[in-house]
Amino acid sequence: MATLQRTSSMFLFFVLLGGLSGGILSEILRRVSSTGFVHDIFLKGFKVGLTPPVTIDLHMVSFTLGFTLQLNLLTVLGIILGLYTYRQA
Repeated sequence: MATLQRTSSMFLFFVLLGGLSGGILSEILRRVSSTGFVHDIFLKGFKVGLTPPVTIDLHMVSFTLGFTLQLNLLTVLGIILGLYTYRQA
């Protein structure tokens, strides 16, 4: 069986893919489940980032920089699954 060459870009790809899949699963579960135990455990999370975004105005050009990470249990589990997949590849 062929193995992948482990690089930092492949590591980042697997971590992002796991995080995105966990985020998609949490959004699907948010739409399907009602408020209760499952909703509280898997879908309650927190946001990390720059709020409000930083704006740099140079009179000729204006930049707005910002990011927000919304983490919950399913997103973290997706990242862990991505790390596991990277180690197995």
